[in-house]
Amino acid sequence: MTSDIGRPLRADARRNREKILSAAVRVFAEEGLNAHLERIAKEAGVGSGTLYRNFPTRELLIEAAYRNELSRLCAAAPDLLKAMPPREALRAWMGRFIDYATAKLGMADALRAVVDSGVNPYAQSHELMMTALTSLLDAATAAGTIRSDIKATDMFAALTGVALASGKPDQREQAERLLDLTLDGLRYGAAG
Repeated sequence: MTSDIGRPLRADARRNREKILSAAVRVFAEEGLNAHLERIAKEAGVGSGTLYRNFPTRELLIEAAYRNELSRLCAAAPDLLKAMPPREALRAWMGRFIDYATAKLGMADALRAVVDSGVNPYAQSHELMMTALTSLLDAATAAGTIRSDIKATDMFAALTGVALASGKPDQREQAERLLDLTLDGLRYGAAG
């Protein structure tokens, strides 16, 4: 990770930035657009100056928090595929997708404000998501554990449906059951 002027961030600065972004997701999801930036700094364990040095405006913080969540989700795909069999990796990623969607739904008002300011936090989101999903589906298909006629766009639509129907934190048990049901539906025609 680099600073805005292109130099690599020191390890402590990188940790502070990550703590700020994680706290921002939680606080914006809980309080919406009216969240106090001082609360975010306090939850991150940094001073207000550190927060404002990294994110001079609310909009930059919201955009960075969203993009960080997206990046973490998409970067998880190859790590999961290295750590477990493809079908299990896909299911683990599906759970992470619900975490991402829950955070995004919680930040909806804040993200709308960013879009209204003329910034598109969703630029490249679809492409990154399709790349991650395609790698997971291709690996599971090659392993013979899911059907071969499912496209990343199909899976994204199914996951989005689960997230919209059961994306609130208090609906997590239902979301998990729906994810299992979705994954079971991918078995038809597969060897396993």
